[in-house]
Amino acid sequence: MNRPVAVAAACLMLASPAAAQDIRGLENCTAEKQMERRAGCLQANVELLQQLLVKQTRAADDKFKADRAEIDALKARLTKLEADLAQVRAKPVEPAAKK
Repeated sequence: MNRPVAVAAACLMLASPAAAQDIRGLENCTAEKQMERRAGCLQANVELLQQLLVKQTRAADDKFKADRAEIDALKARLTKLEADLAQVRAKPVEPAAKK
């Protein structure tokens, strides 16, 4: 496990113990009297937070990739439209036929 992440998660939990209960699956470790059980509880909380972080990171990456693909498609479409416009502008204008 990454030690800075564990330390940051532990500090976050200690800074706002009431807010920790807002995350589903997170346990209130301050109720444990034995240090071994408290450490195990904190470890479980850190692992849960890491899993959530990985999940959110993957979701953000997927959204970024999808947005990037859409931007690339729009750029390609714009390039085609600009080429078509340049082609239309390059054609000589024929005078309207008189009746």
